[in-house]
Amino acid sequence: MSPVLDTAFIPPRDREEVVRHAVWESVVAVDIDHGPPAEDLSVRIGLGSVGPLTICSARATAVTIRRTARLARKDEEPAVFLGLQMTGTSLVVQNGRECLLGPGDFTVYESAAPYTLLFDEGVDHHFLRFPRAALALPERLLRDVAAVPLGSGDPVARLAFDYFSRLAADDGLHRGAHADAVVGPSVELLRAALTTRHGDSALARGPLEATLGLRITQYVRAHLADPDLSATRIAAAHGISVRHLYAVLSRSGISLGDWIRARRLAECRRELAGPNGRLRTVAAIGRSWGFVNATHFSKVFRQAYGMPPRDWRDQNHPRASA
Repeated sequence: MSPVLDTAFIPPRDREEVVRHAVWESVVAVDIDHGPPAEDLSVRIGLGSVGPLTICSARATAVTIRRTARLARKDEEPAVFLGLQMTGTSLVVQNGRECLLGPGDFTVYESAAPYTLLFDEGVDHHFLRFPRAALALPERLLRDVAAVPLGSGDPVARLAFDYFSRLAADDGLHRGAHADAVVGPSVELLRAALTTRHGDSALARGPLEATLGLRITQYVRAHLADPDLSATRIAAAHGISVRHLYAVLSRSGISLGDWIRARRLAECRRELAGPNGRLRTVAAIGRSWGFVNATHFSKVFRQAYGMPPRDWRDQNHPRASA
């Protein structure tokens, strides 16, 4: 993973603030207490993403990271963090438990509850952020496994450590079809590791099915701009048949084709009326949201909003009089 932040190129007086800003903007809001003085502080961070998963790989001098109760209360999208210890040791504290990690160990902790991460020997760690909704695990199970070490003594945990270490480090898995292909297996492998450690895999099955409709619509929203989005692809991403996909959406009153078209049109309408609405052609904006045929785009836009997309843009961006 290519570094996006290296304090070696930042003046010492600015290092703490630059690191704090990068972590808050890209990962999560936390208080960061660096061990060494600013002139000796060293941080190297690489960031990546795989669909809805965020990856942060870090090497740094000694640091203590705290997610306070105040910051946890502000969490708009609860997440579950997976922390992989590559070398050295670290301590994770959450829910009254202390978890010591050594090389090859990992643990999870929740963004919606306070936690502390202590890296007294320095940081050599991969952090993976999973939306809690994507994991679809009961809150009780997540509380029970948070800040619990998972390591080499558990074959499922060992497999998970090897897999997620490779996922974090391999840029080729973070793009395009490769990323789409590994999102589902990544979620399922973490679910398997946590439910196995908890000792009651039956706890996972009900919530997984109950949240399937939500996870499907989240996936579709994330891929609206892809002209190749199809029922087959959506079903495959969730490990279900196309028939099951339509049945799940039908229970929520959703017709897949109409639902996708309506949200694509809404994005086009927003972009045409936005401040950059004249920077691209109407057809280009339509293509960027999956409408590959300009004539078809104009037709369905008129049907939805009572006017062609060009007229809608002109109404929101009148041309200056000569």
